[in-house]
Amino acid sequence: MKKTTTVACLLAATTFMLATTLHAETSADKPVKPQHGEYKDWLTLSVSHRLDKKLVRSILGNDIAIKAARAGKTKPWPDGTIIAKVGWKEKINPNWPQAIVPGEFAGAEAMIKDSKKFAETGGWGFGQWVDAKLVMHDKEQSATCFACHTPMKDADYVYTVPVMQQ
Repeated sequence: MKKTTTVACLLAATTFMLATTLHAETSADKPVKPQHGEYKDWLTLSVSHRLDKKLVRSILGNDIAIKAARAGKTKPWPDGTIIAKVGWKEKINPNWPQAIVPGEFAGAEAMIKDSKKFAETGGWGFGQWVDAKLVMHDKEQSATCFACHTPMKDADYVYTVPVMQQ
């Protein structure tokens, strides 16, 4: 009886360890995606170099943004557009001092077009990616972002000039 109990305990422990290991491997293998899609796989709408913040930025768009840019339909941008501004601190290229290149990652921000939900801020919601999740700004933070974008009213509050061609 004692031998059967020991074998049963070992079998149960082995099964538990195997199940836990398989679950851990399965969970770890699945990448955590941002709420609004994986911006790392989006296409480039444009690039910018912010002199005031010393940032080099790649401005990316989701499929809706890319389609609108290619069609020249960005005034206004369609609802569902997401523009990601991915920035790095500027750095002088050590092999070519005339060139500024991306240095340390500074963060990724987003503008999301939903003319009904974000009516108070020109139809745009503002947020940033924190780890792998897009976190939308509260009303106060969004108002601050929108104030900076107000001069671009005629361009649907967007500074980015898409370089997409059909």
